[in-house]
Amino acid sequence: MAAHFGRRLRKGAATTAVAAAAVAALSASQAPGVTIDGQDGRTPSGAASESEESTGDPGATGNSPYYTDLPPLNSPNPSPSASSDPVTRGAAEAGIPATVLDAYKKAEAALRESKPGCRLPWQLLAAIGKVESGQARGGRVDADGTTTSPIIGPQLDGNGFALIKDTDDGRYDGNSAYDNAVGPMQFIPSTWAWAGRDGNDDGLEDPNNIYDAALAAGHYLCRFDWNLSDRTDLRKAILSYNNSTEYLNTVLSWLEYYRKGTHEVPDGTGTLPDNRSDDRSTSPTPSTPGTGPSAPDTRPSKPGTPPGKPGSGSTKPPSSPGTPTPPPSTTPPPPTTPPPTTTPPPTTPPTPTDTVDHLENAGTGKLTATAGEAFTERISTRAETDGGKAVAKVRIRFTVLGDTDTTFIGGESVATVLTNGSGVAVAPVLRAGEKTGDVTVRATVVGRVVPGLDYRATVTERVADTVVRTDDEALTCTPGGEFAHRLEVLATHDGTAAGKVAATATLITSADDPTVNDEGPYFKDADDKAVRTLNDLRTDADGRLKLPQLYADDTTGTFLLRITTAGGATLTVELTVAEAGTASPEPTEGA
Repeated sequence: MAAHFGRRLRKGAATTAVAAAAVAALSASQAPGVTIDGQDGRTPSGAASESEESTGDPGATGNSPYYTDLPPLNSPNPSPSASSDPVTRGAAEAGIPATVLDAYKKAEAALRESKPGCRLPWQLLAAIGKVESGQARGGRVDADGTTTSPIIGPQLDGNGFALIKDTDDGRYDGNSAYDNAVGPMQFIPSTWAWAGRDGNDDGLEDPNNIYDAALAAGHYLCRFDWNLSDRTDLRKAILSYNNSTEYLNTVLSWLEYYRKGTHEVPDGTGTLPDNRSDDRSTSPTPSTPGTGPSAPDTRPSKPGTPPGKPGSGSTKPPSSPGTPTPPPSTTPPPPTTPPPTTTPPPTTPPTPTDTVDHLENAGTGKLTATAGEAFTERISTRAETDGGKAVAKVRIRFTVLGDTDTTFIGGESVATVLTNGSGVAVAPVLRAGEKTGDVTVRATVVGRVVPGLDYRATVTERVADTVVRTDDEALTCTPGGEFAHRLEVLATHDGTAAGKVAATATLITSADDPTVNDEGPYFKDADDKAVRTLNDLRTDADGRLKLPQLYADDTTGTFLLRITTAGGATLTVELTVAEAGTASPEPTEGA
């Protein structure tokens, strides 16, 4: 936690009320066995913390300071008609910067695949990120997810903090004497050495990158086969990150708050916390503009500086009532010193994301695929400035919208891709689901509000061009009986088995009259009633379809059963109903 984030503000009335209510509610459910050592629940220096006893290391952060701000008591999704300050604050606090939010969700997806039993919710990463760094200082990250300036906590020199001597030669924290917690998830270098991950696929493991840090935090929380949907395991995992009961309660407060709802805000616009668990500033650093009133200038006068001049540390006292004003001097005034030139404060250079004005289709053509198959065309989007110039290193999010089972390869409905040197981001391969019809895929810029670009993809039904019987067994039955053999067919398309193809089976009147025959063989429905048309049939994965049991009424003769598949393939089969021991009857009229 960077020391220059601000010192802890003591007992503001509104903040105190919120904190008391939230902590009281959480403390009521405190799990047995959780001990509170010291005034703020932190293990005293020199004593083994729970995380040290279980893992042999001092936790993810070295028990560094953290932000103690608690979420508002009101809902994070306030009514649009509400306008009070607490509701406004609730809406602001619920916002998570776009790239930071994307990193949390990407980490959750990765852990869902690699450690499904952990059941890590991205909201837990958001809660820890809020407490550790205020969501990377309100989302001050570049397009790669790396913080625009390092976030470094106080040195862990044993002076009010844990004693952790340097383990990285200052590589991450710039300190060759002691370690400091680093990055948006505040890892100490010794923990990052084994817990670090590459979350944005750039070949690096950087604690200052939110994608890397979020994935590392997820693996850290899941490392003991904990099930984070279990309350006890959840508490153990949080305490292993920073062994403080106050920390545990603060993280749990934000976890529940984010579970109630959140929304994406542009990078760099997230709210910054005020209060920190330590009461001191570890290093003099410039104040952040807008964080509070400036202190009066009490520096001693510089030699030769006239009284009352800027920087003199003195001001001219006001005149006392009734004191006559001395007459103006007739002596010409001395030459005045021109005021010093004011250097404007440095401005943060715009990131590539800041320059994006709109998105363009980068040559994507017609998107069509058969149900269950991959689309041969991939979606390409180009990010451009107002003047039409391509913008590289911008994250584009592709989202499959609506009620559909079409997804990207891997089963995800959301994918984030970095634009290349030509400003183009190519989405992963899209795979059609079983639901047919049009599907919309929307491209948006992560971290900037510009209109999205929609692509329409069409999923067509599976088809067959041929359907044949799998055997030549005669289909016969006595009046009032049931057919001894069940009909099975095979559907193919271009010579390959056509799996999961829709089909119908109808007992027709004649070869030239496809209307339903009202006598002769029949199927049964769920109520054992006779039906002579089945509409909801589908071949299996191997293209085979075995029809239900057929029955016969008292009418004898030869009858026709027609099977039709999606794509227009048809097969007509003869069914014979005759008395036992008699020759095959003549076909029914028109057959």
